[in-house]
Amino acid sequence: MRVGDVRAGDAYDRLAAEHEALMQFLYLAPVGLVQTAADGEILMINPVSAQLLMPLQQDGNLVNLFDALAGVAPELRHLCAAFARPRGMVCDGLHIHVDGRTPQVLSLTLLKLDETRLMAVLADVTQQVRRDRQLRQNEAWLGALLTSITDYALVGLDGAGRVSAWNETIARVTGHGEDVVGQPYSVFYPQGATTSDHTHDRLREADQNGWSLDEGPRVRADGSEFWASAMISPLPDRDADVAEPGEAAYCLVLRDVSDKREALDARRKSLFCDHLTGVANRRAFFEAAELELDRNRRAPRPTALVLLDADHFKRINDCHGHAGGDAVLRHLGQLLAATFRQVDVVARVGGEEFAVLLPSTGLDAAVAVAERLRGLVAGRPVAYDGAHIACTVSAGVAVCDGEAPGLDGLMKRADQALYAAKAAGRDRVERWHPALASEARR
Repeated sequence: MRVGDVRAGDAYDRLAAEHEALMQFLYLAPVGLVQTAADGEILMINPVSAQLLMPLQQDGNLVNLFDALAGVAPELRHLCAAFARPRGMVCDGLHIHVDGRTPQVLSLTLLKLDETRLMAVLADVTQQVRRDRQLRQNEAWLGALLTSITDYALVGLDGAGRVSAWNETIARVTGHGEDVVGQPYSVFYPQGATTSDHTHDRLREADQNGWSLDEGPRVRADGSEFWASAMISPLPDRDADVAEPGEAAYCLVLRDVSDKREALDARRKSLFCDHLTGVANRRAFFEAAELELDRNRRAPRPTALVLLDADHFKRINDCHGHAGGDAVLRHLGQLLAATFRQVDVVARVGGEEFAVLLPSTGLDAAVAVAERLRGLVAGRPVAYDGAHIACTVSAGVAVCDGEAPGLDGLMKRADQALYAAKAAGRDRVERWHPALASEARR
């Protein structure tokens, strides 16, 4: 055998050994690794990824990453299509909320290796997300303490959340005079931005955690809106159990952060906004829903859920292309945001599926607003590329009752009602009732 042949054989053996070591690394890696083609077709997958993805694939045929995640991360295919660079990071640590008997949060990082290949890294970060949520509150609290107090209105509240006394800082930030005394602190919120239940929830959260932090639109005495960070904390050296109704029991620290709103909006949108429609994404929906139902367990009140689905959406895509379908989804997002209250959580939770969580809302009221939306959608075709695309929606409505079904149970009820609406001919709203559960079991 010639020397050159020996060297070539040695090189081949080294490459084979390196390849075997790489395959073993991929197989044993503690995170999920998936290599796909540009269209999402899976070329290589390790056991951790298979374990995380298989429950999402209803038919058990795990062949395409985009298809497997379509129900929980509908924006993923759009993100990849919009990524114009020849290589680089498409998304980093995208949180994907998976609803089920045990709610789960997956983290997805997607890399574009070249024009033909993608690499996905998956991990279960459910516990980490819960810890991070508490950490964000801690950081916000410290940030508030370290910032100049002259930017704040300091509002004393009694045990029922009513303004207990007036001072100059209230006038400087909100424009309210002494007539604000005795009014609930919701006087600083725009109409539809909170409920009486939520105002009391924040007092209870302050009792439990030491503070309750909130950020969003507020309203001045003249009706003008501003963006504010608000923190409620119990006053020191007081006993909440014996506080008299007129006694100041809490301090509300209200800060105008309108000058930082653009940066805050950009961060919030990157984390909690659906890129296509502009409404909340699955992550925001499940975080808000879990928080609201946790509040319900402490202080029972009705909470409604509406699940909506665009009718015959595949037909729209087939006739007008995916761009036409995207135009319809954007249109639905705009109508949803305009129809529901600020306090309601409007989110895109699937490809053409939307969910709306309505705090402190009974079944009849939720059905009424869903019916109003259905009529708006049916009466407003979508203008696209010189054509008008007719579109309708079907909706299922369910509400938390004395049984406290939890988020998974509530979504199942709304989904059963949605299925009934579609089975009855679409373009309609159905409310959940126990007979639907029996039909679903059959």
